[in-house]
Amino acid sequence: MFRVVIPARYASVRLPGKALLPIAGKPMVQWVYERARATGAAEVLIATDDARIAAAARAFGAEAVMTAASHASGTDRIAEVAAARGWAPGEVVVNLQGDEPLMPAALVRQVAQLLAVAPHADMATLAAPIAGVAELLDTNVVKVVSDAAERALYFSRAPIPWNRGGAAGALASQTDASGARRHIGIYAYRVNALARLAALPPGALEMREKLEQLRALENGLTIQVADACAAPGPDVNTAADLERAAALVGVPAP
Repeated sequence: MFRVVIPARYASVRLPGKALLPIAGKPMVQWVYERARATGAAEVLIATDDARIAAAARAFGAEAVMTAASHASGTDRIAEVAAARGWAPGEVVVNLQGDEPLMPAALVRQVAQLLAVAPHADMATLAAPIAGVAELLDTNVVKVVSDAAERALYFSRAPIPWNRGGAAGALASQTDASGARRHIGIYAYRVNALARLAALPPGALEMREKLEQLRALENGLTIQVADACAAPGPDVNTAADLERAAALVGVPAP
């Protein structure tokens, strides 16, 4: 059994109000909610600090939970919900971002099930092979490296692992992206790990890379990684992303 919480905020520098922007006649957050409902989760909640998002969610039949406006991340928002609901320490909750209208339900189930088969893990997340050198060098693409047991070793915007033999000169000379994986930003947490993570201050690596998941690694939490069982849909950060999502919503989800 697992729950899904969708953190959704109104403010967005690149695309203000994006959670409520229409895609094929429905607000984006409704598409995310419907994907989450298709997973078979025991409960799906939308966590927000904005009354407009809460009203929209209730209008399409979702349960919206109002949370503090001071949260710096979706993890903090979900931790507030878990504490308020009194969820047991060992229960599993999935963080499905409110700008993921094309996330396959299969991936939500997969990341939750990872914790069921990895009792040692505090968190779980997914990855996919890097498509080529351009993606490897792109600092907007987060890379992940894991150990032999698929426990995350590091996440970075830098090109990791670096194939020394494929680079004759400087950074741009790299010709080999084999073995590199990009991180897919969906997480499952055990509730006790979620509470611990939200109580920790930002770490030095987290602040340098601007990657929240590094806080977990810096503080000894174990993140289990698996290759995604389906291709993830694109998230929405810009107007162009919104147009692309609108063109894709009619494609059946895995």
